[in-house]
Amino acid sequence: MSTPFSLAIVGAGQFAGQFAKLWRLHPGVGDIVATDLILERAARLAAEHGLAGTLPSFEAVLESDVDAVAVFTQRWTHGPLVVQALRAGKHVYSAVPMAVSHGEIAAIIDAVRDTGLTYMMGETSQYNPATVYAREQVAKDAFGRLFYAEGDYVHDMDLGFYEAYRYSGGEGWKSTASYPPLLYPTHSVGGVLGAWRTHAVSVSAIGVRDDRGDGVFDKEISQFDNDFSNATALFEVAGGGSFRTNEFRRVGYPSHIRESRFRFFGTEASLEQLATVSFWQDKEGVQDITDHLRPKATLSPDDPSLQHVAPALRDAFTSGSAPVHDRSRLPQEFAHVSNGHEGSHHFLADDFVTAVATGTLPPVNAWVAARYTLPGIVAHESALKGGERLEIPDFGDAPA
Repeated sequence: MSTPFSLAIVGAGQFAGQFAKLWRLHPGVGDIVATDLILERAARLAAEHGLAGTLPSFEAVLESDVDAVAVFTQRWTHGPLVVQALRAGKHVYSAVPMAVSHGEIAAIIDAVRDTGLTYMMGETSQYNPATVYAREQVAKDAFGRLFYAEGDYVHDMDLGFYEAYRYSGGEGWKSTASYPPLLYPTHSVGGVLGAWRTHAVSVSAIGVRDDRGDGVFDKEISQFDNDFSNATALFEVAGGGSFRTNEFRRVGYPSHIRESRFRFFGTEASLEQLATVSFWQDKEGVQDITDHLRPKATLSPDDPSLQHVAPALRDAFTSGSAPVHDRSRLPQEFAHVSNGHEGSHHFLADDFVTAVATGTLPPVNAWVAARYTLPGIVAHESALKGGERLEIPDFGDAPA
């Protein structure tokens, strides 16, 4: 490993601490500092994880000599912050989504191309056990020809999201809790395309208008003029075939057990992952692969380190690895550290460090991130137009 690089964490909310802990342990990362619009949160993050200190603002981060920036701010703010950081000479790790418009995505890709710096989007579904397993089967051509897949992100607002939005949004939290489901598409789209070697070329989507009547998903209050709480999108893919995604925020489903789930269908075999079971199926029969895809918890939901995370969200931060995960490349310092989002955190943290240290593209680089993000942006436009089928622009493959 080359000389450790320094890192600034931007946005000291409920998610940032999970990665601060891992990068603090990683031998490829040196000093870590934090900043937040609420400076007390940055100070608390630094104290809890033994960071090198805090900086007073994002502008101070850009003016500092830190080598890299990790953006964990509100989901609709990522695009402009990422571009500013890249243009200031910083490598960037960004939480999802990549951005909220075609223009913002194009600006990130231009900045990566112009600067030659590392950009990575931290999509957890890249390492969802079902996606990892499907990726392995695709590599072996075990599906035959893949022609259809499904990706669901089914997270009910009642199971932790109210608390999360109150935490991040303050008094005006209802205006941001109405964030359009299809503008947060990467957990569902990324879990499909993380295994299937294709990209979306068109979409037709339907949104379901909310009827809870509590001020969330109310156009009169929404910062995003949005009243869709649930949405379904059907995508056409390059090379033939389709996949369907669901983004549900009002749903009778145990999202604390599994938020994201996937199904893949090929001419020779199929894979189905549900809330508590997973199956590999071919023309001869059914194989139960539940245990192979089930992560084992490494941290209790009552652990003090999760005291600032809403109770209904804590399961997402306690999972270990599943047998399907190949941990051989990970630093030994991660061996007994809590993981999260079905075993993905360790791999995402290491992906970024490896990419920066070696100058190579991470798996979810800017071009891949665009293919995970832009389909949802266009799908939301389709839903607003009553399901009109729309073409999805593509930025192409990452440069060799």
